[in-house]
Amino acid sequence: MAIQQADKLLKKHKDLHCAKVLKAIGLQRTGKQDEAFTLAQEVATLEPTDDNSLQALTILYREMHRPELVTKLYEAAVKKVPLSEEYHSHLFMAYARVGEYKKMQQAGMALYKIVPKNPYYFWSVMSLVMQAISAQDERLAQTMFLPLAERMVEKMVKEEKIEAEAEKLTSELQSRENKCMMLYQRLQRWPECNALAHKLLLKNPDDWQFYPSYFDSLFHLIDQSWSPPEEGDHCSEGSVHHTVAEVVRFVEDRIKGEDGKDSRSLRGPYLARLELIHRLRERGCPEEKLLGEPLELMVQFFAKFGDKPCCITDLKIYLHLLTPFLSSTLQFTNRLSEAVPLGELGEEGFAFPEDTKALQRHLCVCQLSRALGLHHSLDADGKLRLIAELKAHYRHGLKFGKNALKTELQFSDMYCLMVAHVYVDLWTETGDENMVWQGLGVLQEGLSHSPSNAQFKLLLLLLYCHLGAFEPVVDLYSSLDAKHVQHDTIGFTRSYTSEYIIQAYKYGAFEKIPEFIALRNRLNQSLHFAQVRTERMLLDLFLEADIVLSLEESVKAMSLSAEEDDIPWDNMRDNRDLTVFTSWDPKDRELTDEHRRRSLDEEAVWLRIRSLTLRLLASLAGLGHTPSQQNSVMANENGIGDKTSILSSLLSQLNQTLQTAAQIYPFLGPPSTRLAPALSSGSCQCQAAALQLSVHLQELETVGLDESSELQTQICNGFKSLVVQLQDILNKCKGDLLEMKEGKLKTWPYLLETLIFFVETVCIVLWMASHCAKILRPLKTSLQKKKKKKKDTNTALPAVVCGFQELTGGLQDLLTQALDHIKGQETGVTALKLASLNSLFALFQDEASFMKSAMDKVQSSYLRSLQEVGDLLKKRAETIKNLKI
Repeated sequence: MAIQQADKLLKKHKDLHCAKVLKAIGLQRTGKQDEAFTLAQEVATLEPTDDNSLQALTILYREMHRPELVTKLYEAAVKKVPLSEEYHSHLFMAYARVGEYKKMQQAGMALYKIVPKNPYYFWSVMSLVMQAISAQDERLAQTMFLPLAERMVEKMVKEEKIEAEAEKLTSELQSRENKCMMLYQRLQRWPECNALAHKLLLKNPDDWQFYPSYFDSLFHLIDQSWSPPEEGDHCSEGSVHHTVAEVVRFVEDRIKGEDGKDSRSLRGPYLARLELIHRLRERGCPEEKLLGEPLELMVQFFAKFGDKPCCITDLKIYLHLLTPFLSSTLQFTNRLSEAVPLGELGEEGFAFPEDTKALQRHLCVCQLSRALGLHHSLDADGKLRLIAELKAHYRHGLKFGKNALKTELQFSDMYCLMVAHVYVDLWTETGDENMVWQGLGVLQEGLSHSPSNAQFKLLLLLLYCHLGAFEPVVDLYSSLDAKHVQHDTIGFTRSYTSEYIIQAYKYGAFEKIPEFIALRNRLNQSLHFAQVRTERMLLDLFLEADIVLSLEESVKAMSLSAEEDDIPWDNMRDNRDLTVFTSWDPKDRELTDEHRRRSLDEEAVWLRIRSLTLRLLASLAGLGHTPSQQNSVMANENGIGDKTSILSSLLSQLNQTLQTAAQIYPFLGPPSTRLAPALSSGSCQCQAAALQLSVHLQELETVGLDESSELQTQICNGFKSLVVQLQDILNKCKGDLLEMKEGKLKTWPYLLETLIFFVETVCIVLWMASHCAKILRPLKTSLQKKKKKKKDTNTALPAVVCGFQELTGGLQDLLTQALDHIKGQETGVTALKLASLNSLFALFQDEASFMKSAMDKVQSSYLRSLQEVGDLLKKRAETIKNLKI
């Protein structure tokens, strides 16, 4: 519609620049990038100065990811309108987007000369600082850029022109001390570090950041056998505590200070005592006994701070100080329970807290019990009794939040989350899928009372993903309202930071600019971003290539290059936040550094396979189909041959090592990639074989049909093998996605995943076949001409042509089978209306409705996936009809 409206305008006013650019934006958004670019350049070469055209071109160039063209626009505009403050500032910001710091410095000063406002002057100063930070030559930064920036600021100070806070060094609380502490640590000046830390802790015994520095410095001093000088100060910061006895005394004195207070105690000193015990025990120092028995100290800590939500996180990290016997952990939790005020026993046999502080204490004991492994040691019946108790506490606690706003969390939400965790334990231990339905149900119930609870949503996301139901995931993820960089840390898309850099200049937040630049580099090197971009391009090809545009045009529209690998493999960063899930699991069940490393290895391998597949498809598109010169054919052949062999060797290495990739991580760890199912389905191997065939076809084009009987046999065998492999993948998809067993609903999500791999592989085989047809048509025609000339009456077709016809017939048959299978599945999933679930009748009516809702979401998601796959296969079936030769 936008393109049509722009065309109407252009018929009347053919030189209306803005209409041309708006049409170009429409073309860009409908995938016609070349037309859009040509139209935009028509306007850009006229060097427009009207604001509408400039803004519209800026939008277009940003969408094309060509920010460098925006700088050219405004350079021209500034030449024509040299006194425009607006165009000069747009030019500065355009340079900021592409990191042209030298030009930014010049643009800032040019702007200041036209409009002498302080911010513009300091834009120029900051651009000098950025030149220093990004300079390859450290000497240049020290001798030129930084001294010049300093002189420029001094000039403003002398002329008394400093106005805004952003132009001064603001005095943060303890900024000198914090800076000194950081520098002492980096210089390993432990006496100063120690003296400063204990001086600061005297002022504020609750400031946790200085306790680790205080303890670290003590042990460094002990290891260095440091002793104070006989005369004068210990160091420039004052006296140093260089013995364990002094430090123990210092911590005990801080605690006495807290114990003697009338007001509420501070947590810092009590935690410092536990931290010191931990460190002394690590080093085998007998002085740890001087500080007391950890169990008693933790019970005391709980008595003081158990009604604070942070009590669980404070104590969880010191649970390893308890003796690891069940009797000891039970004694600990029993002692804590004694400090929890509960009301009378109710009908269900449970006693409930009567206010939110008592609730917080009870909840803390439950969380500590889980962290000590007491939940995990229960048998299945014990776990079900635990679930009943936690559910009762959750529902009872809802009364304290009756008047809560939608954005506020319920006081008892953590009980609900813990119930879901115990259901997950039962699901993973027993394989009983009823447990996952109940887990989903309880989380949906939790969300109905706490619509803003991110932990409920995150766990729901994970569970739906495990079940292969991706439709509810989209809404859940959107409702998380993830902000900018969180998209990279918790999954999905990349965040562009150039706009924040520009905002920082506009509002004078200069100290943030280097941070934003560093962040942008981290995001550009993000593993997740590379994965999302690669998968997005593959998805676009699978959905559109040879349906909307040809494979060649699709590859061109994506600016895909077979030769160039633009993924920064050596500087790849894993920005995922794998600690985003709340977890109370004991140490032996937590995600370890080894898990993270293996996960990263697996993610990188899967990315390499996918990016190679993408580049191989680009090279297949780039092979062209006009018979070309011998040399260039060989070059092409070597190019694609090398890439195919890289892919083949990668696949063979991975086959052995990563078959079990999907079983590596704890449940709350990162979901596994699609690597293991891709390999076990056979799809990776089949795709590689199809791409390998395109190499042999290039050889056939070079040699011709007369001299190539062996090669033709090899190609025909390849065609037959592809059909067999595809049939094998399709056979692995057979079976019911959803089935009812003994009144319980069971899902088989891997069948759906294998079906997706089948579709991807069919697409790649079809592109190879299409390439093959383009090569065989002219070869067949020229052979027929030769036969006519020689009056050769032999009507037998060359082996490769017969083989190709068998291939297309086989592919047609496979697609018919697949479409029949999908139709059968759609009927089956629809028939299971999921209402007659006996297991639901045993539950509360409300609970059953939440479970039913979760089951409906899974059913609806499966149906949608099946419909989308079916639609795509129907379109692909059409392309087979065009493969006649």
